[in-house]
Amino acid sequence: MSDSDPLAQQICLFRSLIKSRRLDDAALRILESLLVSKSVKSLKEVQSTLRVFLRSESLSAIRENAYKSVHQKLITLEFFVRAFAQTADVESCLALRYEALHMRELKSTSCQWLEVSYLEWLNFAEHSLDNGFYSIAGKACENALLCLKKTDIANPKIDELFESVQVYEKIKRLKDFAMTSAASRSVQAQAAEYLTKKRTENGKIIHPSLCQETKCVASTMFRIGIKKRNERKLHDLQRTTSKS
Repeated sequence: MSDSDPLAQQICLFRSLIKSRRLDDAALRILESLLVSKSVKSLKEVQSTLRVFLRSESLSAIRENAYKSVHQKLITLEFFVRAFAQTADVESCLALRYEALHMRELKSTSCQWLEVSYLEWLNFAEHSLDNGFYSIAGKACENALLCLKKTDIANPKIDELFESVQVYEKIKRLKDFAMTSAASRSVQAQAAEYLTKKRTENGKIIHPSLCQETKCVASTMFRIGIKKRNERKLHDLQRTTSKS
């Protein structure tokens, strides 16, 4: 990709904006234009390059914000959440969304406007669960339940309490499913590790079908699931982050 290539020039411009911490809508519009390509191969290459760059710069920007206000920290996190959503980096997007929600939760005791609603935690839990992040989904459900209890204590109305019971049951079911899935995946991963270790130690051939099944359950299905849901959930993530 030569310097005279329009795409290369746009990438250089985007990099320059991010490095100078121009983290605004203009930068996101440039990023969006970079991800419009007729070639699938070209799009994948650009996505990969931008993901690596954004991951590195997001860490640097967060470190630089260590002594800045909560408001500034949240603005930075919000920008990178939206940027990662555009590049379909679901893992990084969810990680920073969790960071922002957790930060607001910690600071809400002194700044009420930062308070996180149970619905925000529930939406995050559903997105995490849909993308295979079961443990973090379970934790988000716990936070949603805590928020719901606080709401009930603050507003003890009969009709609202009835609705809260239904919501509570929904979150509880979601949490149980997330924790069961996390435990199941952990056991399957341990089984795969054990089989690999035994094969290495003993030099014995393990039945191919057993290896194939374990590998599929432990890792391949996880990756396939993310790929299948990325396009659908990306739009949801973009809508969610643009409204917040």
